[in-house]
Amino acid sequence: MQILIVEDDQRLARQLKKGLEEYGHVVNLSFNGLDGLEAARQGHFDVLVVDVMLPGLDGFGIVRRLRRSGSKSPILLLTARDSAEDIVAGLDAGADDYLTKPFALKVLLARLRALSRRKEVEPRMQLQICDLVLDPAQHAVRRAGSAIALTRTEFILLETLMRNAGRVVTRDRLLEAVWGYEREVESNTLDVYLCQLRSKVEPAGSRKLIQTVRGVGYAMREEEPV
Repeated sequence: MQILIVEDDQRLARQLKKGLEEYGHVVNLSFNGLDGLEAARQGHFDVLVVDVMLPGLDGFGIVRRLRRSGSKSPILLLTARDSAEDIVAGLDAGADDYLTKPFALKVLLARLRALSRRKEVEPRMQLQICDLVLDPAQHAVRRAGSAIALTRTEFILLETLMRNAGRVVTRDRLLEAVWGYEREVESNTLDVYLCQLRSKVEPAGSRKLIQTVRGVGYAMREEEPV
């Protein structure tokens, strides 16, 4: 893989570069936000690894600017903060995944492999439940005719649920769909993503579609009107 790491801790960045190169990856480094943004725009990378706290332009800013310019490169954010608010901020900015510091190299490698497996979705028929429509070919989602912007991870979760509408999808199956078999995911990661997905596809006043089946997983089904 061609990987760009944007990290102002130069010692850590070089350690990551050395470790990833030992596994055959090609790694470029940037040590501040503005340089990282320029490198991301000029280069052709399979995945971007971006620290949140950066001089010049923080990681959230990099992600927002890349997404506004139409970049679809998978982006993994590195952060020392693991609160739900920080995670949601990263997802809202357009990141595909996040990893909290400190972390093991093998965990980063697993996350990068998972991101690299997410190829362009082949054209398929649209999926619809109630007034929620998902178009895999266009990577587009609409609710009651209004477009909904989802991150790559949110889209995979929603598509998995919609393809199994009416059935319970276990937590393990959802984790596998997003991160694959080789995964080491923080315990609250899936719940944070589902909470964020719900906030986007279930606006105030609309019917609830994503149901929690406690201790098992989640199900996509239309809630009966009261």
